[in-house]
Formats: sequence, C-alpha cells, structure tokens
Amino acid sequence: MPGEEVFIGSIDQGTTSTRFIIYDRSAKPIGSHQMEFTQFYPQAGWVEHDPNEILESVRVCISKAIDKATAEGHNVDGGLKAIGLTNQRETTVVWSKSTGRPLYNAVVWMDIRTSPICRKLEQELPGGRTHFVDTCGLPISTYFSALKLLWLLENVDAVKEAVKSGDALFGTIDTWLIWNLTGGVGNGLHVTDISNASRTMLMNLKTLDWDKPTLDALGIPSGILPKIISNSEIIGNITKGWPITGIPIAGCLGDQHAAMLGQACRKGEAKSTYGTGAFILLNTGEEMIKSNHGLLSTLAYKLGPKAPTNYALEGSIAIAGAAVQWLRDSLGIISSASEIEELASKVDSTGGVYFVPAFNGLFAPWWRDDARGVCIGITRFTNKSHIARAVLESMCFQVKDVLDSMHKDAGDTGETKNEKGEFLLRVDGGATVNNLLMQIQADLLGNPVVRPADIETTALGAAYAAGLAVGIWTEDEIFSAGEKMKKATTFQPVLEEGLRKKKVESWCKAVSRTFDLADLSL
Repeated sequence: MPGEEVFIGSIDQGTTSTRFIIYDRSAKPIGSHQMEFTQFYPQAGWVEHDPNEILESVRVCISKAIDKATAEGHNVDGGLKAIGLTNQRETTVVWSKSTGRPLYNAVVWMDIRTSPICRKLEQELPGGRTHFVDTCGLPISTYFSALKLLWLLENVDAVKEAVKSGDALFGTIDTWLIWNLTGGVGNGLHVTDISNASRTMLMNLKTLDWDKPTLDALGIPSGILPKIISNSEIIGNITKGWPITGIPIAGCLGDQHAAMLGQACRKGEAKSTYGTGAFILLNTGEEMIKSNHGLLSTLAYKLGPKAPTNYALEGSIAIAGAAVQWLRDSLGIISSASEIEELASKVDSTGGVYFVPAFNGLFAPWWRDDARGVCIGITRFTNKSHIARAVLESMCFQVKDVLDSMHKDAGDTGETKNEKGEFLLRVDGGATVNNLLMQIQADLLGNPVVRPADIETTALGAAYAAGLAVGIWTEDEIFSAGEKMKKATTFQPVLEEGLRKKKVESWCKAVSRTFDLADLSL
C-alpha cells in the first residue's frame, strides 16, 4: 500500500550493553533503547556475563524502543517486517535443553582463563599453535569459543553431566538469544550463523560446516553444536512472551561482520570498529587469504543460503575503548568517557609517554598472552593530560599495527584505493565521536579516515541483512556507497612523515616491554 510504514528492528548485543534500534525504509533510526548489564570479574583475567541478564536486557530494549517510536507517531506494531540480530562474538554459553537454564555464566571473549589449556594443546598437537589454521583460519588462543567450551567441559560438573545425558546445548550469544526468542524449551531453534561459527575455531572455512577432525582432536561432541546458517535468511518467528510476536528473525551476524555490512565494505575495502576492543576487517571477496603477518582468515558475510561467500582478513585488538573505561572507573582520571577528548587536547603531544593496554595480553598481530600493560617514558613533567593522550594514541597505534599487516598480506591488488591512490579506512563505533582520536588515527596511518554520518553501523548491518531477506532492500541499495560517502566526515593526515616514523619506532619499543610479564609477583 502506498504510504504504508515499513520497519526493520535490530538487536545489537555488545560486550557491555544491549540496544534495540528500529529503522524505517530509508534506513533512518526512528526509535532505540540501550542498557548496560553487569560485568563479572571472578579472578584476574576472568570475565563473565549472566546469560539471563542479557536476555532480560533484550526484552527491555525491544519494549522501550517500540514505546519511543510509537510515541513519535510511528505504527511499529503494524509495520515491523523483520528483526536482525548482531552480537559480541566468541562469548560462550552452555545451557540445559530441558530447563532452559544456563549451566554456568557466559565466558566472555576477552577472558584468558584458558591459557593453560592453550599451552597444553600447543605442546600436544603436531601443528602447535597454528595446528587448526588451515581449516578454521585461527590460531590456538584464549580468544576463541572452542577453548572456553573445553574449560567448561573440564571444570563445571553441571556441564559434564548435561553433556553425558544429552541435555547440553552450546552456543555463542546469537544462538542463546535465537533459541529463547523462538520458543526456548521444546521449541527453540538451535542455530548460529557462519560469521559467529567462524570464530569458534570449530568451523571449516571452506565447507562452512563443523570440522569433524577438529572436533575429534579436541574431544568436543557434535551433538551439542547448533546448525550453521547464512547471514541473511528467514530463521524463525519470535514467539509469545516477547514484546513482539510472530515477527521473523531474518538476519544474524557477529558484530564485526555486521559493521562491515553496515559500512557497505566491498572487496578490497576495510573498516575499523572502536568499541571495548577494536576490530579491523578487510573484505577479500570470494578469495580466502592466509595471513603470514599475524592476522586471522575469517568470514566477511554470506547474504543468503545460495549467495557467494565473502571472506576477510581480520585483526582483533582486545583493549581499545576499555582503556578509557579503565581511566574512568579504576583510576578516576576522568568521570565520563566523553571527557577524555578535552583532557587530551590540553597538550599537543604525550610528552614522550607511551601506553600499551595489554591488560589481558595482546591480540593481533602480536598474539602474546604473556604481555601485560605498561606506561613508559614517564617523567616529573608528565601530567594526566599526557596520560589521556597516550591512551588515545595506543588505540590508534594498535590499529596501525593491524593495517600494516593487512597491507603486507593483501598486497596492492587486494586493496581498493581512491583516485588519489589513497587507501581509505572506514571507521565506526561509539569512540569515533572523538574527533581528536580520529585525527590521531589519520596522522599515524598517513591515510584518510572516513567516519559515516551514522556511526552505529553494527546495528545497521544486522538490519540490512534482515531487510534483504524479506525484500525490503536490495544488495544494490545496501552497497550504494556514493550517497553515504557524501554525508561522511573525512580526517586527513597532517603529521610530518619523519615524526610519524619516530613515533612508530617508539611505540614498537613500548610494545616489546610488555612481553613476558604475566608471572609478575602480586
């Protein structure tokens, strides 16, 4: 009908908060709600979430976002056509099929309790740390779900017993949410999408199915694993007991893959999302590139069961925005995250201070779980503005380290450049509102940084996937980059090349000082 309102909803379940955003046909947000949930730190290096609290946060966010949009005069109940879902990846849940109750808290992606299991596997398996790289693209690391699942199987009696009796279900957060949204006990659909599955260390990147030799090598029973589906297809309908009923869930992607779609990254284009961590993905098209420089081969997206599979190179940084939270919550140097830009702007350099936020080790391209955070170059001259600026620079240096590796792996033919021969980095995520951070990023890269008008591209990507599945948008509409780029803000590098090189050398020296510090005495 002409004039009929059409909406797509997007559940964006992140590491520290959950959001629900409602988009109209033009992909403009018309209602949203966000809420934080509890972070549990039972021991140093351990990070957990309560799966039921996450579930409740989704319920509240859907309800309040619909209320807000309805109050603005939108007929959401009549016009909502589908829901997309995006989530923090790798975070692992095991629950009871018969009761629906989690058998342990969710073990979060940045948790490092599995270090001893990683060391043991590296010693036992003939391929060492890279034993599974050829099949799943990932090294053995605390980061990935398989190791977290092994820890649960070895250390939690309730999990062991449920696996034995056939009552256990495993999943990342997407699987947990979809199972509950589609009926839970008795009816819930036990599925995951290829992007989330690609981060478990258990999926074969070529067959897009669970890899039997890997399961056998790790002793993981296939019966507890969900079915793997594409990123854009009708999965199932939301059941009674939720604020919306009968609406299809039609898109599902891990958060970084959703951001890539939200940024409309085609082959040769890269994006960096700045959240709790920072995640840089380069779309390599239908070609899977094996990294020789510390990056991960992973899925970009597959926009339908019969659609071509796009692959990506990824560099994951564990601590980005979390370092700003640390300044706020642990040191009290700032009282809100937004204050860091003003504080850091009071000085025009870090005064020789370099901060490396290796709180839980270092991810790409270093892969050192024995690293710990350092702040070096401190003198009597150093003040809190220098520290704040060094924290911002640390985020940008880490992104540069990853992009340097990407340039080496992809080569000139694997990257798209503009008419001036420049490689553009698309950026998104909450921290990108910080103009100083974005300028520092452009300066340290020596390349332009492009920030879209809507920086919350993760939720948008999930909405695109769902809208594509139900015919609201076409791929051509989603990837029409011209109009989006017109509304974007571009940060051009202004730092002199000689100084850039010196700063990078100093950063590398600081990174080297973080190694082999995991066993420092308490």
